[in-house]
Formats: sequence, C-alpha cells, structure tokens
Amino acid sequence: MTMHHEDHREIITKAVCGSGTKLIQSVDEVIPKQQPSSILGCWIINHEYRAKKQAVDLVQVEGSYDINVWYSFQENSKTEVVTEQIKYSDDIPLTRVDENSLQDLNEVIAKVIKQPNCLQCSIEDGQRIQVEIEREFVVEVIGETKVNVRVTPMSSNTSTS
Repeated sequence: MTMHHEDHREIITKAVCGSGTKLIQSVDEVIPKQQPSSILGCWIINHEYRAKKQAVDLVQVEGSYDINVWYSFQENSKTEVVTEQIKYSDDIPLTRVDENSLQDLNEVIAKVIKQPNCLQCSIEDGQRIQVEIEREFVVEVIGETKVNVRVTPMSSNTSTS
C-alpha cells in the first residue's frame, strides 16, 4: 500500500496584478484658415500613445492624434482640409488591484478598445470647428506575486521479481 504525501509550494510568478478600463469623451477645437460654410467630413488618424503607472490604483495614458476636417468656405464654392494635432492625457483607475504583489508594479500594458473616433463635428461662432471625440482603453499592470500550489509526489509502482 502506497502512502500519498501532499505538500504545498510557493511559486513566484509574473501576473496581471491590476486592471482597468475607461471610455473617454472629449471636445477638441480646430481653427481653419477660412471661415467655414459647412463640414464635409472629419476623420482621426496617426493615433499614438504610451501608458505609465501614476499611483497604486491609477494608470495614465498619454498620446496624440491628428484631426482632419474637410470643410467648404466662400458660400460652399471652395473646399479645404485643415489638420490639427491633439495631445491628451487620460487617467484610468484600476478597478482590480492584487494586494499580495511582491514589488512595486512597473510594467504597464495599455490596449485600445476603441480608436479615437469623431462622434460629431460642428461649426461654432462661425469660425471655430468643434469635434467631439470618443476613445476607450483597457490597461493591465504586471507584477510579481506568490502562488500556492499543492504538490503530490509521484509514487513508484515498480515491482521487482
């Protein structure tokens, strides 16, 4: 009869120790050279970003994108595209934080769920163009943590003749 002996081991591993997601809506302004008659199109390109941990429960995403607005002027007789680079800084709270992490959490992964997108584009005060933007991020913080595992040694079932 073989006796099974169970033991526990602590394993130190890297794991997701904090995560959060946030939908951000902002209003940006573009000032064209000509007085706009109407908006013909608006699109967002060249989105770049980076994330860094700001506090135990907060990640900051900094980035930029270009707003391109196609508009008409001179009573809709001519058109032009105006481009404006926008810089932003979004604070994303971590909704789940592992209290058992062994070290300060430094490695941050940020992923775009929704690329910056134009929700609405309108002419304000006859000259300025207001652009409503929406973007969404998910962030994960990687750190070292301990995992307890149960270890059951292999039993030797070899028989001798």
